[in-house]
Amino acid sequence: MSTGGILVREDKAQPHSDAAGAVLAVENLHTVFHTQDGDVHAVNGVSFSLKPGELLGVVGESGSGKSVTMMSLLKLLPIPPAEITSGSVMFDGRDLLSLSLQELREVRGGDIGFIFQDPMTSLNPVFTVGFQIIEPLREHLGLSKRDARKRAVELMEMVGIPSPEQRLKDFPHQFSGGMRQRVMIAIALACDPKVLIADEATTALDVTVQAQIIELIKGLREELGMAIIWITHDLGVVAGIADHVAVMYGGQIVEYADVESLYANPSHPYTQALLETLPGHGDHEDGRLMSIPGQAPNLLNPPNSCPFAPRCRHRFDKCDAANPPLFKVGDDQIAACWLLEDRA
Repeated sequence: MSTGGILVREDKAQPHSDAAGAVLAVENLHTVFHTQDGDVHAVNGVSFSLKPGELLGVVGESGSGKSVTMMSLLKLLPIPPAEITSGSVMFDGRDLLSLSLQELREVRGGDIGFIFQDPMTSLNPVFTVGFQIIEPLREHLGLSKRDARKRAVELMEMVGIPSPEQRLKDFPHQFSGGMRQRVMIAIALACDPKVLIADEATTALDVTVQAQIIELIKGLREELGMAIIWITHDLGVVAGIADHVAVMYGGQIVEYADVESLYANPSHPYTQALLETLPGHGDHEDGRLMSIPGQAPNLLNPPNSCPFAPRCRHRFDKCDAANPPLFKVGDDQIAACWLLEDRA
């Protein structure tokens, strides 16, 4: 069964999907980290689909599984200790999880671009910015050195870097944080990807630069028509750019909705709690911001109950007995909460 861009799980162990028209379809993805202390179940049955031109916001606090989920799609995690134990990632008629590393290299940076959290650690400090933009152009598109350089200049102009001809010769440390992030975007866009994954792309930037990067991404999306997955913990950012939002907690999606429905009628208690932490949404009478009590679940021993139950103000007996499936609660909205069972 499908609702909007997400695959509704009637049975958590056997998700059903209808990914017709999707550029990317992820089904029942599980990722485990094998550590000395035991197995950390970082991703637990994540399923969603992404349509051409759609922007999906993926939100949740640190440790909810956002980044690990998206890095699993392209096998960007260190294996070992990471292991993708089950699931499928369909892209262009192929399951990315079944491809060899050589075949995946053709997809990475080519058909699917990835913007990592920290541009300073993602860019190689010993190579010029120009070399790092030109390399994927020659690798994936087979351009000559001259044509690749010309394209690199065009990309730097596209992302708003002044004097691109001169700046191609500079090294990453010669750029500001915002300009390094623009370079990362240029690299991710170099081969005209069908999907762009942006992992906390504006987190380390000041508010002014953050707004500039967001406007840049919005403009490029309209111009190039690519699908985007925007990973963030900032619900305020998502409100202004996303078509749909997936809320993650404990390594799974606990709510999915179109952006208007999510903010107007959040259905999962975790989504409600996240929104209450925003200024103006859940302020105390004394002016203090709301917070969510308790800690995120220990995924070394993932609970069989609802993962949010220990922190939930609506907790009742059934929450401790079983992990709820995703219930349809609106035309384009689903959430995993036992309180919604009668409404589904």
